[in-house]
Amino acid sequence: MKNINTIMRSIGLSLVLGSFPLMDVMGESVTISHLVNEQNIVLIKDSESKYLLLPVQENAPEGKVNIVVNNEFQLEQNINVRLAREKVDYYVPLDLSAYQGKTISIDVTGMPSSSLCWKEIKLSDTFDSSNRETYRPVYHHTPMYGWMNDPNGMFYKDGVYHLYFQYNPYGSMWANMTWGHSTSTDLTHWTYEGTAIVPDAWGAIFSGSCVVDKDNTAGFGKGAVVAFYTSAKSTPWGDVQSQSMAYSLDNGKTFIKYEHNPILTSTERDFRDPKVFWYAPGKHWVMMLAVGQEMQIYSSGNLKVWKKESSFGAMQGAHGGVWECPDLVELPIEGTKEKKWVLICNLNPGGPFGGSAAQYFVGSFDGKKFVNESPTQIKWLDWGKDNYATVTWSNAPAGRCIALGWMSNWQYANNVPTTQYRSANTIARDLTLYRVENELYLKSKPSPEIEKARVEKVDKSSFKVAGKYEIESLLRDNDGAYEIEMTIENAGASKMAFCLMNAKGEKVSMYYDVLRKQFAMDRSQSGAVDFSRDFPALTVAPVDNAEKIHLRLFVDRCSVEAFGENGRYAMTNLVFPSDTYNKMTFESDKKSFIVKSLKIYRLK
Repeated sequence: MKNINTIMRSIGLSLVLGSFPLMDVMGESVTISHLVNEQNIVLIKDSESKYLLLPVQENAPEGKVNIVVNNEFQLEQNINVRLAREKVDYYVPLDLSAYQGKTISIDVTGMPSSSLCWKEIKLSDTFDSSNRETYRPVYHHTPMYGWMNDPNGMFYKDGVYHLYFQYNPYGSMWANMTWGHSTSTDLTHWTYEGTAIVPDAWGAIFSGSCVVDKDNTAGFGKGAVVAFYTSAKSTPWGDVQSQSMAYSLDNGKTFIKYEHNPILTSTERDFRDPKVFWYAPGKHWVMMLAVGQEMQIYSSGNLKVWKKESSFGAMQGAHGGVWECPDLVELPIEGTKEKKWVLICNLNPGGPFGGSAAQYFVGSFDGKKFVNESPTQIKWLDWGKDNYATVTWSNAPAGRCIALGWMSNWQYANNVPTTQYRSANTIARDLTLYRVENELYLKSKPSPEIEKARVEKVDKSSFKVAGKYEIESLLRDNDGAYEIEMTIENAGASKMAFCLMNAKGEKVSMYYDVLRKQFAMDRSQSGAVDFSRDFPALTVAPVDNAEKIHLRLFVDRCSVEAFGENGRYAMTNLVFPSDTYNKMTFESDKKSFIVKSLKIYRLK
């Protein structure tokens, strides 16, 4: 963790109603004073401890926390923490390392003096971040602890994939938006690097992007990593959003905020999520911004001064909610030497099965204006409920376009049955285009790096399904992290069904409807589903061919990601089973179908 990233307004210290020593840790005296109107002061004398561990109760109202040194607040924003009132769900660390050896005060407002937190708060040199979650994935990225939503600022440099993300280090529900940081060399195994960009006077740090400034166009240094993000400031008159910039001279480990922030302002309420990239033909930078229910396009020669060029979105695509997290990429058309531009547009709500989702448009771009070639069509990037805020890596190797999404849905993201952390990312996906008749569609293929995570293979013999067929065990000592790859040929069936199941009868049901040319997934009996009325769901994807099928299923404890026909359709859904899915059943409604091949890979 970095230094504390939030602050609150000063309160007077003369209204103390009572005080008492709370504890003594390694000779360090901690005293708590309670004031009127739920105001409190935690005094720590000559602290040598690294952390103050704050007890959290998730259903409690938020309290506000800040550090005071020499009667001065240290930073510009409040830390919002759901401090424990009646019970402790978990602890989060408040980093005190910058204040070791000093007498400091922790200003806490919005907490009654009778709250349990005053007995449970404690100093420590360590914070136990070892996993205690049954549902934590094996080969998907998750935060070490705390809340995560949109992937941010993704770039590749010197063999390392950098992933930043919307992060709350002070609880497992949305608050205190900060950029967390993780790195990987294989897109599968991730190392948590701490917080990278923290709130300041201009607000919380919302979503954005990073570029590698190879030619030093901004003047920060050749090869500097430049981050763009939305500063979201809460005021008594409403929220304000503007665009800010920071740069890194150590490959994204630390950032220096630009002294002239914000670099772009607007009178619009929803004005956010800058995606920046280099447009080589025009030798300038392009910024995509989500503004209400449209995308605005800006240009710049130096990353500092931006000119609005055009807008896109009126009367096109889905408009069931606010547009967010744009991306604009040029992709090859498979089987040709052609390329087309794809504009990825995430929206919330308005997805095909409720809540948040990602749509896209295919067309042309001249450096200033995007033109959609199919203005009457709505195209979805993923047909499940849990792939949102999808964006791509900047500077990806070998000309690849690699995408990553947030694996959740705003309908229930704060309520899923985990506490140490909330939310994972999807697996990485390589994007290309393919043509069906005269229409172009986006293909999301699992990035090939995922195959390196295979550590065991079980190869089932071909079998015929006429009625029912059952596989009693997929893997020995199954820990819930595996891939299934299968090829199916129809022999007259109108519906080809199969499901993943555990010993308790919890299941994820899937089927191909041959006549309707659809693939469907039903998670209504998948395990824990009662935490949200919106969670039980049947999701459906159109397919080009339901007679001969190739399907890959990625199962990772709390998720099932389906990729059909090498990524022509993708479906991502969360699941929360009480035991591992280690059984598979197949069923034909009328005649039969043949499972030509079925391979199961354990993934680590």
